[in-house]
Parts: sequence; C-alpha cells; structure tokens
Amino acid sequence: QVQLVESGGGLVQAGESLRLSCAISGGPYTSYVMGWFRQAPGPEREFVAAISWSGSSTYYGDRAKGRFTISRDNAKKTVYLQMNSLKPEDTAAYYCAAGRIWRSGLTEQHFDFWGRGTQVTISS
Repeated sequence: QVQLVESGGGLVQAGESLRLSCAISGGPYTSYVMGWFRQAPGPEREFVAAISWSGSSTYYGDRAKGRFTISRDNAKKTVYLQMNSLKPEDTAAYYCAAGRIWRSGLTEQHFDFWGRGTQVTISS
C-alpha cells in the first residue's frame, strides 16, 4: 500500500518561506507523478504543482507560479515544495499526492494516493 507523509508546515509571517516535504513508501516511487494540492476551509482542493516521474518537467497552478518550486529526490523517495514570498491567502492544508498521469490541467481525479496533509498558516 502506498503511503504519503507530509511535513514542514507551520505558522510564518507574510513574506517568509517554508519548505514542505512528502515522503512516499510502499510503492514504485519513480513511477509516480507527484503533486501538491491545497485546501482552505471549503469543499474544493486547489492544484498547486506537479512534477514528472524523472523530475525533468514541472507544472504549476496560476497562484503558485513564480513563488513556489516543486522538486523531487528519487534516492530519498521524497518530493518537496519550496514556498517563497508567502501571503496570507496561501493559508491552507497542503496535501501531497501520487498518480500515473502526466498532462496539462491536472486535477484531483488524476491522482491515486494522498497524504493526510500539513497545515500552513501565514500571518499578516
């Protein structure tokens, strides 16, 4: 069974940075597209970023472009989300996800496995 465990969330001030990590176990890590989503209070999860199997391609949601960077270390079976210049509107629970589809317009439906999330809170 594939398991994803996020870490690195916390409370920071606007303008500061955080780096989230997601460790994957129980599956062929290098076969998975890895992604990050976030969910503020409400029903919908917002796509943040995704990275291809090899790490050579990345894709970002509009609000993450230019401030967030996704990366992966296949030797450590870990994916990262570096978040810079954080804003109060970035406050959300951040979820790591794994799937097998790589395309533009990735949504929740393209990912098969999910972590439990890590809370990020940005104070103004």
